[in-house]
Amino acid sequence: MTLLLHWSERLDQALPKLIELRRHLHAHPELSGEEHQTAVLVAGQLRGDGWRVSEGVGRTGVLAELGPIGGPFVGLRVDMDALPVEERTGLVYASRREGVMHACGHDLHTCIGLGVARVLAKEESMPIGVRLLFQPAEELCEGARWMRMDGATDGLEALFGVHVCPELPTGSIGVRSGCLTAAAGELDIEVIGEGGHGARPHQAMDAIWLAARVVCGLQEAISRRLDALHPVVVSFGKIEGGQAFNVIADRVRLLGTVRCLDGAVFDKLPAWIEQIVQAICGSFGAEAIVRYRSITPPVYNDPELTDLLESCAISQIGKERVLRLEQPSLGAEDFAELLQKVRGTMFRLGVSGPNGCAPLHNGQFCLEESSLGVGIRVLTATLLAWMDERSRLALERT
Repeated sequence: MTLLLHWSERLDQALPKLIELRRHLHAHPELSGEEHQTAVLVAGQLRGDGWRVSEGVGRTGVLAELGPIGGPFVGLRVDMDALPVEERTGLVYASRREGVMHACGHDLHTCIGLGVARVLAKEESMPIGVRLLFQPAEELCEGARWMRMDGATDGLEALFGVHVCPELPTGSIGVRSGCLTAAAGELDIEVIGEGGHGARPHQAMDAIWLAARVVCGLQEAISRRLDALHPVVVSFGKIEGGQAFNVIADRVRLLGTVRCLDGAVFDKLPAWIEQIVQAICGSFGAEAIVRYRSITPPVYNDPELTDLLESCAISQIGKERVLRLEQPSLGAEDFAELLQKVRGTMFRLGVSGPNGCAPLHNGQFCLEESSLGVGIRVLTATLLAWMDERSRLALERT
């Protein structure tokens, strides 16, 4: 592949500066939809490397292009937002913002995108355009949709993505064709009973007792009424209700999340949950209001693009470090929203050191920085290989 010549040396030269940038981003995290300074830094770096840059794409997102104007394009998406988590790593470059932290590796993702941009900017000829999507608000599962609505996927023929994985050792990656992550929904249930004196429960309709039956009833229904080969997870993370220790609550609110790997099953879940909840509450003469919001569909990795990425990764880091993931994750990733318009694939980047790595979304999450070079290397090789293949096919047609 002619475009692959000499770019590895350019990456080695760029890595120290990229690590500095990553530490700066880690120390100055910004929450979803508030990535203003991050976007300014990203846009400045990209312009300095000669990319055509558009800001405010998807509100606080940044879009950059290189090569022929008008496409076709191959794309790379990285996310930029942090989490409302208090950092407890003790790093010298730990977050300077109270209660805000890059606890999901998006600071590394951003610098992977900047590293790919820096390497590709030195290529003398680009037969195919490259588009980089620096996405906001992934943690809200909103930013991808915002960027897609602003046309970020228009003209794209393929899209690649990456996410850190604390379960994989640094120096390795994980790949999987087909379903990679689950579809996700948000569940808001209000159970409406009738209040009364705690000493006379027979004169009231206890909303807390009913809410408990709803929680247990949904879990039981999953195991008895749904196909075990198509797993569904319903988890409640918040419960609100009651006024005093001796007053039977008249209303209780349950907030939870729903995860499913099968798109067809996921589409049926709102009606199924409504039926179960109403049946439980109605059998005791109570009422319920069920609100369901679909957050994001599953990430489906295109097999052909996954094979290409796997082949390129093997050429860069060795076959023994390219791991095939046997199972998908029930976590959600709004990269799936972008795949509604273009085929693509996402891989897992190992970031665990010799002593392990704290889980994602944890205040002690601390990744190995050497994984930065691995991510850039794999993605740069993949994008260049895709361009080479696309150019070859175009020549054959002529």
